[in-house]
Amino acid sequence: MKLGEIYSKIQTNPIISFEIFPPQNDENGEKTTKLFEEVKHLKTHTPALISVTYGAGGSNKDTSFAIVKTLANDKNINVMPHFTCVCSSKNYIQNSIKELNEMNIKNILALRGDEPQDCLTCHLDFRYANELVSYLKETTDFSIGVAGYPEGHIDAPNITEDIKNLKKKLNAGGEAIFTQMFFDNSKLYNYLELLEKQNLTKPVIAGILPIISYNQLDKMLSLAKVTVPKTLMTKLEKYQDKKEDIKKIGIDFASEQCQELIDNGIKNLHFFTLNKSYSVCSILDNLGL
Repeated sequence: MKLGEIYSKIQTNPIISFEIFPPQNDENGEKTTKLFEEVKHLKTHTPALISVTYGAGGSNKDTSFAIVKTLANDKNINVMPHFTCVCSSKNYIQNSIKELNEMNIKNILALRGDEPQDCLTCHLDFRYANELVSYLKETTDFSIGVAGYPEGHIDAPNITEDIKNLKKKLNAGGEAIFTQMFFDNSKLYNYLELLEKQNLTKPVIAGILPIISYNQLDKMLSLAKVTVPKTLMTKLEKYQDKKEDIKKIGIDFASEQCQELIDNGIKNLHFFTLNKSYSVCSILDNLGL
């Protein structure tokens, strides 16, 4: 099922999706086996799709595509690979497209991607995500999702410029907007108002991160423009060395966050699972989903 069918304008129940990533340092495959066990738990909540990332410059593309292939063989899973263009030649992109077509993939999340620190030679056939979106739209039948940033991309000077970049991606053929994580719902509401003023009406899928580790969150915040409410941060700092307490705080906060979003008409929720099912499933159980 393509993105346009999943996120139709006529919508009554929340639409749930998940993001997973290829485990690092998994030479014997044990971590990947564990990941598929986690996916089994996630599947009980009937996600509309599961997206699969890969590293900067396609650094673990082979592992990622192997995971995509396994998921695609499950007829009950609609899988959406991430697809980045930075440090990638056009020939590399073409070969990757061929692989995904052979897997009968319908949807792609098209991103610029981050330049890997050890990338000595960076191909610049595609410098920006809108160029990749345009190329995919012209040469494939994929339905294309793009990224949105409720507080602006970390490289953008301001939210106005960031939305200009988003508009380029949508004009090039982007069909749905998957947002970066956010913890302050007002940031999303303001973002939606800004999009409406620009007549950008494509479906917006809210990115939700269940906090499961203080250190992991701290690292993520160093890489993105994301505001954490003071009351939440105070709790996290107080219990930062107590893993189970942090996990519970994350579940409780995200449950309340999602319920408020749903109550305010935001029914597209995309969970960054961090390859763990417990917190996400607990949140969805709390929501009755």
